[in-house]
Amino acid sequence: MPVILETRHLTKSYLSAGQSLTVLKEVTFEVEEGTTFSIVGPSGSGKTTLLGLCAGLDRASSGSVILNGITLDRLNEDERARIRNQFVGFVFQNFQLIPTLTALENVMVPLELRGKKNGKALAKEFLGQVGLGDRGHHYPAQLSGGEQQRVAMARAFSNQPRILFADEPTGNLDDETGTKVEKLLFDLNAEHGTTLVLVTHDLELARKTNRVLRLKGGEVMSLETLPSSQH
Repeated sequence: MPVILETRHLTKSYLSAGQSLTVLKEVTFEVEEGTTFSIVGPSGSGKTTLLGLCAGLDRASSGSVILNGITLDRLNEDERARIRNQFVGFVFQNFQLIPTLTALENVMVPLELRGKKNGKALAKEFLGQVGLGDRGHHYPAQLSGGEQQRVAMARAFSNQPRILFADEPTGNLDDETGTKVEKLLFDLNAEHGTTLVLVTHDLELARKTNRVLRLKGGEVMSLETLPSSQH
């Protein structure tokens, strides 16, 4: 299977109170196209930082990220944004919906950014896929947490990304809602043939992916291939 994401000796340091603080150290792994991959580790282990680097939201101090055959560290901010817009979808813990837009309009945002002619029809189709076809005129504040996360997923998949980055996608949801959202995420991912990279502290959720990368103190502790992920 072709590799869609590769990191080589990825290191990220920040200056904090005049001291250099290393958040990630020499992280190397690859993700094959169409697979599911999770990044786990205790709070502060560098999971979200790693996700941001992989998605081109931030730049590494050293090492490289190759996304869909493109080396991100050579690109400037605008070029990285263009790559994200072209290939990447995001689902965040706190949904990140635009409060002044309806559910339908939120899903339409990435489609409009890409100049899709039939954006509204596509957005309606994706809202239908997440079971919210009749809630398109509602604003985020009128939706439950689970519904907001489903709108966020419809928005992420509407762009037909090659790779989807999900940061604690069930972190703000109760168990029952989280389980439903989790199933929907895997189902949509399989249906659209997307690659899923998931950051989670939930080991049960991580074990449903094909491979699990464990971080501790910014370093890779293990990289495990799971023989029979449940999805």
